[in-house]
Amino acid sequence: MGKVIAIANQKGGVGKTTTAINLAASLAAADMRTLLVDLDPQSNAGSGLGIRKGTYSRSTYHVLVHHEPLAAILQPTALEAMFVAPASRELVGATMELAQETDRDQRLKAAIAPLRESYDYILVDCPPSLDMLTVNALIAANSILVPIQCEYFALEGVAELMETIRQIRLLRNPELKIEGVLLTMFDDRTNLSHQVMEDLKGFFGDQLFSTIVPRNIRLGEAPSHGLPILLYDIKSKGAESYIRLAKEIIHGT
Repeated sequence: MGKVIAIANQKGGVGKTTTAINLAASLAAADMRTLLVDLDPQSNAGSGLGIRKGTYSRSTYHVLVHHEPLAAILQPTALEAMFVAPASRELVGATMELAQETDRDQRLKAAIAPLRESYDYILVDCPPSLDMLTVNALIAANSILVPIQCEYFALEGVAELMETIRQIRLLRNPELKIEGVLLTMFDDRTNLSHQVMEDLKGFFGDQLFSTIVPRNIRLGEAPSHGLPILLYDIKSKGAESYIRLAKEIIHGT
């Protein structure tokens, strides 16, 4: 059975989609069958892998709202072992459309179930909010990976996310674990990055991944070419960091 990991942080700009794309690609490069499910209406997980918005007729919106089979919307990528379930702007209205449905928070779990034996890892890129889309991801997931930017307000909103995780465990998914907390956009030249890192170590302890993702120009350039960083510049520090992160997750350390 494939492991489902939700990549979530309601704070925007923390490297969530960058992590979803590049972790998925690094797992696939390690011969792990990997599916990336995009639940963010911005649809950047697909476009960052060369799947242009508007070139597909069905998205995760149709899966959640209209019960389309998840397998029917999958798009191939440049990596043989990796597929993407793309998102669309229509997801913006999904929460309202599902409001009266009794199974509204279980739709993604039900959609993923038939595919779990076909993949080693299923990653879900969540929107930067704690809405019904993110709740669907957390109920479907075995674990949550939380990217946090090394900046002054790094811990802002984390308490709210942790409370949401507690509620999900209590009411819907008692097995939900924290896969780990990932420090992103680390600038080794600044005292601030080092101070934030120490603060986060104090707050999260051994839940913090040993991998730290640095600020990296090549990592920022890769999505505009529709490629994960390991296909755009495998020798970059960004590629090295996500390859290390994939190894941490595969080996459970």
